Amino acid sequence: MSWLHFALRLNPMKIFITGVAGFIGSHLAEKLVQLEHDVTGVDCLTNYYSRDLKLLNLAQVEACGVSVQRLDLAEDDVTALLQDVDYIFHLAAQPGISASTPFGDYERNNILATYRLLEASKKVNNLRGFINVATSSVYGADATNDETFEPKPTSYYGVTKLAAEQLVLASARDSGFPACSLRLFSVYGPRERPEKLYPKLIHALLADKAFPLHEGSEKHLRSYTYIDDIIKGFVAVMNSIDKCHGEIFNIGTDTAITTGEAITIVEEILDKKAVIEVKPKRPGDQLKTHTNIEKARHLLGYEPKVSPREGLGKAVDWYRTQVFGKIDIY
Repeated sequence: MSWLHFALRLNPMKIFITGVAGFIGSHLAEKLVQLEHDVTGVDCLTNYYSRDLKLLNLAQVEACGVSVQRLDLAEDDVTALLQDVDYIFHLAAQPGISASTPFGDYERNNILATYRLLEASKKVNNLRGFINVATSSVYGADATNDETFEPKPTSYYGVTKLAAEQLVLASARDSGFPACSLRLFSVYGPRERPEKLYPKLIHALLADKAFPLHEGSEKHLRSYTYIDDIIKGFVAVMNSIDKCHGEIFNIGTDTAITTGEAITIVEEILDKKAVIEVKPKRPGDQLKTHTNIEKARHLLGYEPKVSPREGLGKAVDWYRTQVFGKIDIY
């Protein structure tokens, strides 16, 4: 048992997670239950991607003891659910940079939902931490600098996630509300959303279909971060919460590879060559991400460990055994 696991087990906490049926939220919920915390959460199961995948996630989360309410943060009052919670992890959001998603969805699900959750959270007595989950997309096309770098988002997603982050941090600055924000970098692994690079690639290879790739994206540099290393960052924040109030942390791996290199790794794991179907460039896409984690490393002791090949091997194994031929996510 690690010292971090032991330290957190000594003081079980009541923890509330939004977006608990999603990719990252479901992994966080399971980890916190393993650490013997009392975990509850909400998810409105939007139709942005496969409901079957969300239901699979939800079943696994509930099976490990997490209580989940199907509520919409932009409409429903969650005040009663927050009574006496110690930590709130806010992951629910309108994700992605799809050109087909209207701005109103980003505004509603990122800004309005965060505002309503924040107002309810301010009524919680003795709240230890409100952890907002943001994204490297707030930096814009080049996300390679530290947290002091001026945000220059290039997508509706990045703009509204930055606005949500600032709503949270404004309360920290104004009234000492115990909040911080984590900017995540290119998270991948089991339960990843279907429209993301790796599920599409793995599916195409297993199904012997063409793989759609946006023009030029094979040259994009990415800090592809395995889900376990992201969850490690969340737990590190809980363990050092007094150092985190009002702060922003980059959370990701400081190992970066190109998308083309990542595709090659998956091809090697599956021993198949992808047939690339070139698609037009995607507006608002990031050209370069390379996580600067010096602040998280110094203040939180954060140290990601999973290599691209190890993480992608696990992602392939999950898709092949849990999804392919079993549930329809496309």
